[in-house]
Amino acid sequence: MKQLLCLSHTPWQARPNRTQQLLARLNDVQILFIEPPVSPGVPKPKQGRKMRPHITVYTLPTPVLAHWGHPSIQKRNDTRAAYFIHRVLAHHHFIEPVLWCTSPQQAIYLDHIAYSGLIYDCYREWPERDVDQESDLTCHADVVFAASPGLVQRLSPCNDNVVLLPNGVNDRMFTRTGLAVPMQLSKLSSPILGRVGDINDRIELEPMLRAARIHPEWTFLLMGRVTTGVRTRLKRYPNIVLTGPVNPVELPDYLYACDVLFDLFHTDLKGSDVIPSRIYEYLASGKPIVSMIDSNQVEVFPDVIYTAYDASGFLRRCQRALEEESSLAAPRRQNYACQASWAGRARVVMEILEHTGLF
Repeated sequence: MKQLLCLSHTPWQARPNRTQQLLARLNDVQILFIEPPVSPGVPKPKQGRKMRPHITVYTLPTPVLAHWGHPSIQKRNDTRAAYFIHRVLAHHHFIEPVLWCTSPQQAIYLDHIAYSGLIYDCYREWPERDVDQESDLTCHADVVFAASPGLVQRLSPCNDNVVLLPNGVNDRMFTRTGLAVPMQLSKLSSPILGRVGDINDRIELEPMLRAARIHPEWTFLLMGRVTTGVRTRLKRYPNIVLTGPVNPVELPDYLYACDVLFDLFHTDLKGSDVIPSRIYEYLASGKPIVSMIDSNQVEVFPDVIYTAYDASGFLRRCQRALEEESSLAAPRRQNYACQASWAGRARVVMEILEHTGLF
């Protein structure tokens, strides 16, 4: 059986992220998934959780005195984490597995873990402070998967085997028959404009808030976690509805209830050309889409997404989206989503790993 050790930058989530979506489809591979440590005081998850028949999840130990930030303490924590990983590998009889890294910070483990091959999956643009570690990780990798053309361009000087692998979607979930408006949304007044994803102070809210003020008859449905400060700000708007996180199985029904789906600008992602998975989910639903982007960004799917650069443009695009004859554009959106299925992305990954001799 092929063996793979994944060092994940994020914990295993109920709403699967990119790493989970890809690894869950590598059925002929036995996978150990190492997630980051929990914060001090937070209950530790059970070790060795079987999340899939071929995927077992472990949580790294909580760092000692991590808040001090002293190099000697950091080295001690890194050694402690590496020792933990060694024990997990030995327990599962893993011998020189293929190593799958998701963050530049994981470059420190290259000298501590024996591996037969290295994969770096770059799913986002990392801060400049991580550039040395990312360069080191990229140079050592047998193959690098990059989530956008911009990331491919950034990483290519360090490695000749950088492959474009955008995010994806479980498209069949959103196109299945029998979708229905959830009971808890049945009394919301139309039109409903929905957004999937967490809301924090790094999300530029003004375009949505302006639209909510000018059109109190529109309902804005926010599906995701909302930080306390932002929640207080949104309470002033009776036509903004917060659902909290939505179960992935129920998400297609929530999108079905919306007339328009939208995304807002992320100030911390300025200049990034990574297309988030939520956009592919929007496409799979077939519903009209309005997206806020920076003026320097290239429009994605310009034939099926209404793009805005400021609050006034957002309002105009929403109005136009609500007037759309969906029967014309919906099939094109769903075709884009079909081409971006996670199943297809995983097939590309497996083909490349076999071609490069890693599997």
